Amino acid sequence: MSSDLPRTTLEQWATLQAVVDHGGFERAAEALSRSQSAVSYSLKRLQEQLPVAVLVPQGRRTQLTDPGAVLLQRARLMLDEARRLEQLAATLAQGWETEVRLAVEIVMPPDPLLGALARFSAQAPQTRVQMMETVLSGTGEALLQQQADLAITGLVPPGFLGDPLVRVDFIAVARSDHPLHRLGRTLTLEDLRAHRQVVIRDTGRFRQLDSGWLDADERWTVSHLLTAIAIIKRGLAFAWMPRPHIQAELESGELRPLPLEQGAIRPETLYLVYADPVGAGPATRALGRLLAAESQSWLAV
Repeated sequence: MSSDLPRTTLEQWATLQAVVDHGGFERAAEALSRSQSAVSYSLKRLQEQLPVAVLVPQGRRTQLTDPGAVLLQRARLMLDEARRLEQLAATLAQGWETEVRLAVEIVMPPDPLLGALARFSAQAPQTRVQMMETVLSGTGEALLQQQADLAITGLVPPGFLGDPLVRVDFIAVARSDHPLHRLGRTLTLEDLRAHRQVVIRDTGRFRQLDSGWLDADERWTVSHLLTAIAIIKRGLAFAWMPRPHIQAELESGELRPLPLEQGAIRPETLYLVYADPVGAGPATRALGRLLAAESQSWLAV
């Protein structure tokens, strides 16, 4: 490798970025908490080490050249990576995990979940989150198979403890013009069994459950909640759906609750479960606390 290659520093490129972004030497010096002469000297050294001009005088101001713009664009990526490296070092110094594995029952209300993830991202930007969307026994299996550090589940598996997180109401619904609504009366179990029901497939491999199926004559099984909702909105089936996921359709009247004789609403409590309550790392605990806090705020609305 040639010894004649320019040996610029990150500090020099950061100074150039500040001058360009803040529109001049004086404001860049303020932003960097340095003297204007120090900023000028840093850029002078940068320019001396490069074979092309990055800044040229234009009247009383300094203008970025075309080659300078190309180099600065690459330097921004380098500076961002350096900042992420420093953040990672700080995270590791605090003993935070580099990754948290979260298994989430698919019916978890999205608002508290995404709110917690957003706050966690700001608190631990260098910790990756691997989220598995699970159904019924699949969440417990993720814990038992040591595939998750933290889980949100309605079925706490044997050998684990969970704290109540949120209550989700499952509502029997169908499209407003579904034949069940056209009966114009309170519906019985036999009425439901005469029509197609859509259910979501258990993601567990060893102990699959058929939660909520009524032995209807026609049954469609799908793998995702969004698919089930789309089927119901087409008028092709009825189902018990978690209220938070169909709230907009209920408010618009596109979907209507079925007037059942019994069981129109099925409440389910979701629990927050740590795979290892004693050995959980600070990142896992931080995410758990944020999930609990966001869920409490959501319930209070």
